[in-house]
Amino acid sequence: MILPGISAAIGSTEAEASALLDELDSITDVSVGLGRLSSRFGGYDFSTLPLDQPLSVDDFPDPATVQAAQSRAAVITQLVARERPSLRSLLRTLAAARGHFTLSGTPERIADVIADWTESRAADGFDVMPPVLPAQLEHFTEHVVPILQRRGLFRREYEADTLRGHYGLARPADPYFTS
Repeated sequence: MILPGISAAIGSTEAEASALLDELDSITDVSVGLGRLSSRFGGYDFSTLPLDQPLSVDDFPDPATVQAAQSRAAVITQLVARERPSLRSLLRTLAAARGHFTLSGTPERIADVIADWTESRAADGFDVMPPVLPAQLEHFTEHVVPILQRRGLFRREYEADTLRGHYGLARPADPYFTS
């Protein structure tokens, strides 16, 4: 089961959605971002790196040596190797949903992306991480979910009351409960 995080800035037009994402990016606090990046790499000090020059993997400790979150450190260094962002750009990417998938667009575009991922079996579902609460969660549920339902990609009713039930998993025996 693959459930990636998705943070969608939703607008009634592409321009409106893009402007929202740009506004959110513009309020990213560099010092907070540096602190969070440092914690991902076991306290490594990134403050000496220039904010606006392209990064390389050599600017980072080897993820295998990180005692904090090795998998997240590896994802970050892979992104750096692939895209060569500046430190400022990387901090913005990580601030938006903490490095999960971010995008902006109309409800139709967001639904198209979700459909593409699920139909190509790149994802079984998504952990929706709205960039602004509660407004963007409301936009998602009121505008994106109905599109996904019309396409048969999102349920209209639940068959169970628990996540375990939705996956058809039996409740494990309680070793502390005896009858």
